[in-house]
Amino acid sequence: MTLSLDAVVEAPGRIFFDALRRRLTGSLHTHDEPGFDDIVSPWNLAVAMRPAAVVVARTAQDVVETVRFAGAHGLTTGVQATGHGAERSLAGHILIMTKGLDEVTVHPEGWARVGAGVKWAKLVAAAAPYGLAGVNGSTTDVSIVGYTTGGGVGPLARTYGINADRVRAFEVVTGDGVFRRVTPTEYPDLYFALRGGKGAAGIVTALEFDLIHMPSFYGGAIYFDGADAAAVIDRWRGWADALPEQGTTSFAIFQLPPLPEIPPPLAGRMTLGIRFLWTGEPSEGARLLNQIREVAPVILDDANLRPYTEIDHVHADPVDPMPVVDPSILLNGFPAEAAERLLTVAGPGSGSPQVIVEVRHLGGAYAREGAHPSAFSHRAARFSVLTVGMAVDETMAAGTLAHAREVFAALADWDTGGVWPNFGVPHDAVSARRSYDEPTLARLREIVDTYDPEGVLQAGAYTRAVA
Repeated sequence: MTLSLDAVVEAPGRIFFDALRRRLTGSLHTHDEPGFDDIVSPWNLAVAMRPAAVVVARTAQDVVETVRFAGAHGLTTGVQATGHGAERSLAGHILIMTKGLDEVTVHPEGWARVGAGVKWAKLVAAAAPYGLAGVNGSTTDVSIVGYTTGGGVGPLARTYGINADRVRAFEVVTGDGVFRRVTPTEYPDLYFALRGGKGAAGIVTALEFDLIHMPSFYGGAIYFDGADAAAVIDRWRGWADALPEQGTTSFAIFQLPPLPEIPPPLAGRMTLGIRFLWTGEPSEGARLLNQIREVAPVILDDANLRPYTEIDHVHADPVDPMPVVDPSILLNGFPAEAAERLLTVAGPGSGSPQVIVEVRHLGGAYAREGAHPSAFSHRAARFSVLTVGMAVDETMAAGTLAHAREVFAALADWDTGGVWPNFGVPHDAVSARRSYDEPTLARLREIVDTYDPEGVLQAGAYTRAVA
């Protein structure tokens, strides 16, 4: 029998957490101890994680012991590394923090092994001396494992696809408390589920994946005044569709606060950023981006030939923890009418509260299936749309979310009904059906039932919610 969270929180002593503490090389903290909230706080400060206890794991065996303890006492477990993509309902009774699993090994022949707590930034720095890089996300501040188990779509997507397709092996603890090594030939069902299924099928402790040869790239971002957004986006639409696969691009409507750390041309006003990463000959990348530069005056030009260690210049995502509301959708097209509708609700004069409204162009290698089937279900999507607004309090959060829904309603004619698992973490029936198609959900449910028959992993609950 699985106990209610309230029952565990109200009477933690009867759950014998001390018995688990004695088995760990890491540490265990209960909800009534000083500093507990700081330990469990995720990157998104608007999400309050409320488990009864947290285990800060130092080894994979700590994860095994915690999952077995939870199973023996009718409890559930959640997992958190860097705290990106946090969802309160996924904390479980015991939240396992994997940020201490921080091993990094780069093999010069072109692959890497990382622990579950490793952020992309650490891997980028370790791989650079060999001229290697990973197919990372829009910011290197997120964990490699969390990004990859959700598919892994980043600024190299049109050239190199998703990182889930580059995985050689997982080391994972499944809900039955067993540590397994998973490859295309060892537990192929888990190999399918862990690439796109987030943490539903197991808690990943280490990951091995292929790297690419990329010592440098041409790219970054160029910025325009918000008043020129309509003209620039109109050119961008056709330009993006015509790009060879060596190019991946997105645009973002920014409303950044007037703070000292914000570049003066962007602070306290609405601007438009065109992000671009070109993996081919740099001069050709510059020639292509000049076709956008010529549309309107560029107020800040941050695109040039860069070492790969400067990959974060492309999206320039914030890294400091903050309270945000950041829903997303996927589109099957972005014609002129869609651009006009978007600008009406989120462009100059709209009164939009969003700090960022982003549209990413997809296709290319992203659209092609990998060598092995995976739980990633959105290859046919042609664009993604993300809104990011502040959520300092409940009133602000509600207003920001209501406006995001207005943005999505304006684009409803092109909405696929789907969302990337990393941008809309599956946690209930509604989010599950947006994250996966029905055949994938059915297969995930079968795999979860096989390896977690008692429902110990909270992340797998969504598969049963759609049964």
